[in-house]
Amino acid sequence: MDAAHLMLTDTDLSDCLFSGAFHLDQLRLGGRTRFALAPTGWHRTGIAPARWTRRRVLAEEHHWRAHVAGQPALSAGEAPVPRRWRAGRYHTDPARTPDPEDVAALYRQLRKAFEDGKNEPGAADFYYGEMEMRRHDRSGTPKSERRLLWGYWLLSGYGLRASRAFTWLLTAMSLTVLLLMGVGLPTHDPDPATTGSLEGSRISLNTSTPDPALDGGWPQRMTWARAEKATRVAINSVVFRSSGQNLTTASTYIEMASRLLEPTLLALGLLAIRGRIKR
Repeated sequence: MDAAHLMLTDTDLSDCLFSGAFHLDQLRLGGRTRFALAPTGWHRTGIAPARWTRRRVLAEEHHWRAHVAGQPALSAGEAPVPRRWRAGRYHTDPARTPDPEDVAALYRQLRKAFEDGKNEPGAADFYYGEMEMRRHDRSGTPKSERRLLWGYWLLSGYGLRASRAFTWLLTAMSLTVLLLMGVGLPTHDPDPATTGSLEGSRISLNTSTPDPALDGGWPQRMTWARAEKATRVAINSVVFRSSGQNLTTASTYIEMASRLLEPTLLALGLLAIRGRIKR
C-alpha cells in the first residue's frame, strides 16, 4: 500500500500492520486515532521485577516481543491479556515476524508523520519505540551503540521519562550527601596559623592553613550539622557552583563527580518535560 497523502481520522489502528507500506512518513492521522498499548502492570525479567511504561506501540512490536518472550499464541476466540504482549498471525514463523530493525524503520516514519503534522508530543511514543528497537537490534546496531542506548534508557527513558531522570538525580544527591558525611567533610574547619620572626626592626610573617582532616568515628560524622553542609555541597553541584567548603581530598573528587553527573540528570529531566509539552 502507498500511504502518501492518506488521511485517517478516528481510526482504530491497534491491530494494523504497517509492514510493507510505502511513504508512511506522509500519512496524516487525525481525530481519535488509536494504537495498541504496551502491557500494563509488573512482570519479571529474569529474577528482577520490571514494569512497562504506558505508551502507544505498533502491532509489529507486540508480535516481535511475544515471539522473543516465547508466549503461546492465542486460540480462536480467546481475548488478549492486557498484561502480556499479543502474538501475531505468524507467531510460529520467525521469518514472517518483523525484527527490531524493521520495526524501528516503521516507528521512524510514523514519528516523522506526527512531527510534520506539528504534533511533536504525540510523536514521543514513536521515538521511544524507535529507540527501543534500536537497543534490541543485534544485527543493525553496533554493540557500543546498544550500550549507549541502554544507559540513555536507564537514566531517562530516552529523554522522555522525567520521573526516571529526577529519581536518579535525587538518588545521586543522596549518595553524595552520605559520602561527604562519611568520608568527605573535615571534622573541623582548619584554622590558619601565623608565624614570624623579628630581626632588628624588620618583621617577617608567614600564614599557613593546614590541610582539612577527618577524625572521629561514625557517630561524630553522621550529625545534622554535617548533613546540612553536605546537602549544600550537593545542591551547588547540580547548578555547577562551587560549594566554598573546606573539603578533604576524597570529598574533592566526590564533588567533581557530582558536578559532572547531577547536572546531566537535571538536563535529562528537563528535556523529558519539554518533549511532552513542546508545540
